[in-house]
Amino acid sequence: MTEKRKGARSIKDIPSDILMQLNRGEIETANLTEWLAVDQRILLQNLLHQNGWGEYLNPILEKVDQLKKQTVNTINEAIGLGILDLVLINNDKEFLLKISTHQADLVRCWAAYTIGGNTSLTLNEKLKKIQHFASDHHFGVREICWMTVRPDISNNLAESISILSEWTTHTDENIRRFASESTRPRGVWCEHIQELKENPGLGLEILEPLKSDSSKYVQDSVGNWLNDASKSQPEFVVEICDEWLRESNTKETRCIVKKALRTIQK
Repeated sequence: MTEKRKGARSIKDIPSDILMQLNRGEIETANLTEWLAVDQRILLQNLLHQNGWGEYLNPILEKVDQLKKQTVNTINEAIGLGILDLVLINNDKEFLLKISTHQADLVRCWAAYTIGGNTSLTLNEKLKKIQHFASDHHFGVREICWMTVRPDISNNLAESISILSEWTTHTDENIRRFASESTRPRGVWCEHIQELKENPGLGLEILEPLKSDSSKYVQDSVGNWLNDASKSQPEFVVEICDEWLRESNTKETRCIVKKALRTIQK
């Protein structure tokens, strides 16, 4: 099982048979090193040929080649949007389902972009569909999926916060974490949400229910959310942290507050 593999610490140490299986889409990546090592062009070629869609390979690769900056994430997005085009042209929902549940995590990342990039879907529809990826067991899919809908969240902030606030009570910690991570004012590898940088109080509808969450994964996200906010609105963050410690002086809340104040207390 892939979950039992620790994975190599450097790309050069990845066994050739493992790298071959990764590029064929036969197994998942075990860690970030493997995730960065996968040749997405080869993986795409194998995926399309396996499904009889080899003729679509070059048009998608052309989009990849046109990227000014080629990183794992930009290539991931270009391929995902390229797959969306061919799915829409062929109206092939079966293929969409197949890649959404594919054993290769990077293929599932591509599938997430077919949701985020689908302009025919409303915000509510996108978030409903992306929740499947938010609960994925693989770290890479969970990180990519919130990035695919981040522009929609930023452009429809009030509606997004209203929807995502309901996710904060979900039994799945990954889904609760998505609500926080996807709305971080600054975030990682993404555009900032200016509205939340200037007025982070808008996000309290999401943050308040998570202020003493039992999951370390969620705690880290909430702490990082507030740390983002502290870089533009430090007084707000100090006040919220003081208030939370008065109302909920648990080890979980203290963990969040410590992470939230790390920039201010340097």
